[in-house]
Amino acid sequence: MIEQPGATPEERLSQLGLELPPPPMPIAGYVPFTYAGELIVTSGVLPIRDGSVIQGRLGEDITVEEGVEAARAAALGLLALLAAAVGRLERITGLLLLTGYVRSAPDFARQPEVIDGASLLLTEVLGDQGRHARASVGVAELPRGACLELQLTATR
Repeated sequence: MIEQPGATPEERLSQLGLELPPPPMPIAGYVPFTYAGELIVTSGVLPIRDGSVIQGRLGEDITVEEGVEAARAAALGLLALLAAAVGRLERITGLLLLTGYVRSAPDFARQPEVIDGASLLLTEVLGDQGRHARASVGVAELPRGACLELQLTATR
């Protein structure tokens, strides 16, 4: 998608045919996000589709393409957390670091391609404020059998 000058992130979401889900709620003893001055640090967000966690292992029972879609779903959850943190997404002045954990088969090495689904969506919705540094890490297990988990640091 080409960024439309003057369009709000909410308008861009609508143009993409997307809407924010309810912000993900913690499943244990932590908060969904914290502030440190102008920084917002989110807790990890799992990919949710139709109310259920998208489960599986990349390179085993989840394809790269399915992983990209799961990363987009988790990125929507991150955007919902940011909206809850600041009221409106246009109040986000930048994204600093996206960390993506990909539940991977032992020989799977395409984590960056999977997490790119999230990176591209964040940039489509937030424009230049959505550009960020990133880490993509392969892991053996994730909570609830999720195929990936995302964590984000942003500025307001």
